[in-house]
Amino acid sequence: MESLERWFHLRERGTTVATELRAGVTTFLTMAYILLVNPQILAEAGMPPEDVVFATAVGSAVATFIMGVYANFPFALAPGMGINAYFTYGIVKGLGVDWRVALTAVFAEGLIFLVLSFGGVRTLLINAIPQSLKLATTTGIGLFLALIGLRNGGLVVASPETLVQLGNLHEGSVLLGLAGLLLIGALVTRRVKGALLIGIAVVAVSAWVLGLSPGPSGVFRWPSLPRETLGALDFRGLFSMKVLGVTLALFFVDVFDTAGTLLGVGRLGGFLTPRGELPGAGRAFVADAVGTMAGAALGTSAITTYIESAAGVEEGGRTGLTAVTVAGLFLLSLFCIPLLSAIPAVATAPALVAVGAMMMSGAVEVPWTRFDEALPAFLTVAMMPFTYSIAHGVSAGIVSYAVLKLLTGRHRDTHPVLYGLAGLLGLYHALV
Repeated sequence: MESLERWFHLRERGTTVATELRAGVTTFLTMAYILLVNPQILAEAGMPPEDVVFATAVGSAVATFIMGVYANFPFALAPGMGINAYFTYGIVKGLGVDWRVALTAVFAEGLIFLVLSFGGVRTLLINAIPQSLKLATTTGIGLFLALIGLRNGGLVVASPETLVQLGNLHEGSVLLGLAGLLLIGALVTRRVKGALLIGIAVVAVSAWVLGLSPGPSGVFRWPSLPRETLGALDFRGLFSMKVLGVTLALFFVDVFDTAGTLLGVGRLGGFLTPRGELPGAGRAFVADAVGTMAGAALGTSAITTYIESAAGVEEGGRTGLTAVTVAGLFLLSLFCIPLLSAIPAVATAPALVAVGAMMMSGAVEVPWTRFDEALPAFLTVAMMPFTYSIAHGVSAGIVSYAVLKLLTGRHRDTHPVLYGLAGLLGLYHALV
């Protein structure tokens, strides 16, 4: 125990080994769906699903372990949702790029990410973002997280007329998800330790018992090693203009997905300074970059920091021991796919909605009476759930903030780096 204390500084951050382990389990359960969803999406790019399962689990474990041991943050990483869809439908199917070349673009993007992380450039980028946008990022991530949970629980469904609408409240699974949300709300209010984890377990078991979701067919199964994706990088096709453009696009999406998540979850955990900066952000970026490179070499799309890490932070996770726990569970998951696959989305949905509600507190600190601050903050908040992308929300906030400051003659209030960043983002969105 003393070695864990020395490495992770548990007492300094006001936590214990038991709390960190519980937080790690909670985070893992809220993001374990990636083990099932990612192979389905990348299979449509022509990649063997069983290979992608291995790459997803091991790549996530490598990145998350580095985050825990090197950066000492309770943040978990895995192949990014949205990025994997862009990989399949935008790059492979849309542009006709072979999946091996697309993986190489992911690897190259991770390498650029790594170089800039050591150079401190990415930390400079984050520190240039004004406080109002950092607060808005936390709020936007909360709404985004809640939207995912509401959709997974069936409370919000698609509509061809209105885009979204209320789900069918007569369905058993929807009612179970709503009951799980109220249960978590009551447990959190009563300050019950492990409230989110208890809620997930109760809903999952209830879904199995009530026949709303098939129960596990087993617990253990020996994992299969990747046969086609391991080391399948093809550097010969990397240097065409088309693939170079793809690499740049992946880099921008990865940077702002990661930056937005680090700021949002970092604020929830109390890691940000009074100026809204994240000490040690460079090390967190290194974990993300190395994870992306490792994932590409194994056979998966870009790995990024997950907003579901907020669930573990809310459970009390404050050190890298939480992340190390998640990494270990990712490796163990290779042997427990039958059990994990039986946990229905409705079981984790209430936890995501609850965490989303917890992340709303930062909104009260945004200076809403100053419209040159309020409008960019609002766009940041709104664009995340409405475009289903943290990166788009951050981009909208940065570009609109820079333009408004220039138009109102308040350009001196803004970090010079932000103007350069806004220009690059505007150019990127104009070209893609």
